[in-house]
Amino acid sequence: MQIVILKDAAEVARYGADIFTTQLQRKAGAVLGLATGSTPVALYQELIRRNQAGEVSFKNATTFNLDEYLGLSGEHPQSYRYFMDQQLFDHVDIDKNNTHVPPGDAKNPITACQEYEAKIAAAGGIDIQLLGIGRNGHIGFNEPSSGLTSRTRVKTLTKATIDDNARFFAADEYQPHLSITMGIGTILDARKVVLLATGENKADAVKAMVEGPLTAACPASALQLHRDAVIVIDLAAASKLADIEFYQHIEAENQKLQAYLASL
Repeated sequence: MQIVILKDAAEVARYGADIFTTQLQRKAGAVLGLATGSTPVALYQELIRRNQAGEVSFKNATTFNLDEYLGLSGEHPQSYRYFMDQQLFDHVDIDKNNTHVPPGDAKNPITACQEYEAKIAAAGGIDIQLLGIGRNGHIGFNEPSSGLTSRTRVKTLTKATIDDNARFFAADEYQPHLSITMGIGTILDARKVVLLATGENKADAVKAMVEGPLTAACPASALQLHRDAVIVIDLAAASKLADIEFYQHIEAENQKLQAYLASL
């Protein structure tokens, strides 16, 4: 794991945007894995700004989202398809035919999961997968106890996740308790993984992910197995790590190495 500790959420968003910008500049037809939730919004806003300034293009990109609520159509205001349209796709030069979100209204969700895996494979696999992390260590909707080699599937949400997401639904509005989510194995297949976490409320999950054992009790700990996982966090989210200065020292040395290699 590469642990990048930055001052605040704004710096985390810019750092994440730099990674995606570099990928798109190197490979215009990149396959991007995207995430929803509050943390990625600032990153998407920065990518929109750069796109509209002509600094980066999504014209030839393909995207796959991590997850979707089962039982919601893409037109539902609480669906993740709607979220992605509002927060990114409607504001950049991407072909929406190349944007994929698991179909929450699929007649046969089991078949839909298999088809989603097939689409990812047909696109050549995911170049960069964006992740957030839940307070219980979940990534996507892979809740604690999820298999570490799991594939895209229907998943029951924990009460903690339902409670955390209840703020997005009106008191009398239907809130799904099931989802379609990429599996942990699917996520680990991405060539690069970028996880963003900000705020003190994520500090316990970050510590378990980075310094805890590899365990299904903290699904994000599976990223310890990934060959190129970048964990980008602010000081608040890093606050419970055992030795923040150690991680900062390693990252400073990494930056020196990258600068040297770039000069060759």
